[in-house]
Amino acid sequence: MKNAPAEIIREYGPFPGVNQVGGVTFDGRHVWFACGDRLNALDPASGETMRSLDVPAHAGTAFDGRHLFQIAEDRIQKIDPETGNVLATIPAPGGGGDSGLAWAEGTLWVGQYRERKIHQIDPETGATLRTIESNRFVTGVSWVDGELWHGTWEGDESSVRRIDPQSGAVLEQLDMPPGTAVSGLESDGTDRFFCGGGNTGKVRAIRRPR
Repeated sequence: MKNAPAEIIREYGPFPGVNQVGGVTFDGRHVWFACGDRLNALDPASGETMRSLDVPAHAGTAFDGRHLFQIAEDRIQKIDPETGNVLATIPAPGGGGDSGLAWAEGTLWVGQYRERKIHQIDPETGATLRTIESNRFVTGVSWVDGELWHGTWEGDESSVRRIDPQSGAVLEQLDMPPGTAVSGLESDGTDRFFCGGGNTGKVRAIRRPR
């Protein structure tokens, strides 16, 4: 396993009225981050919040190219990013213990925090297709270039890890500074990860090793 300190490129926030950042995703222009009762769209160049959607946003967030998916307690809601309308709802596999959310290969990937698992689920029905075991609490989940990454957060230790999608074995680990939480996780498709900062109310960009 390769182990290295995470290189924090930029910090965003704290943001007015935001005490907690959960899931994060990237739509190609904006970083969307979940903060309890709404989803905010952040411009990663300027650091400004561009708009908000009033939807329950408790944990992981994902984007499939057209729609946002958001964990709201024990369900996953499919949301129109233009209007904020909820288009569909499926049950979340962890029944409320869910954390990260990612879109890849036409399916959703859901972190289950304390159970230390990542589930691949059918986005139409919520049926679990397969489950990957982790050996740490799972927060955010991200697929990029065929690599599966997830965040961990236990005590005041957090890291971002690349794991084997078949075995769950840890291949690479980026350690955050002590006390720097990773709640949500999403790649920008190139050399950055965006990380939710938990109860700091911040979003951080870290460098993705290439």
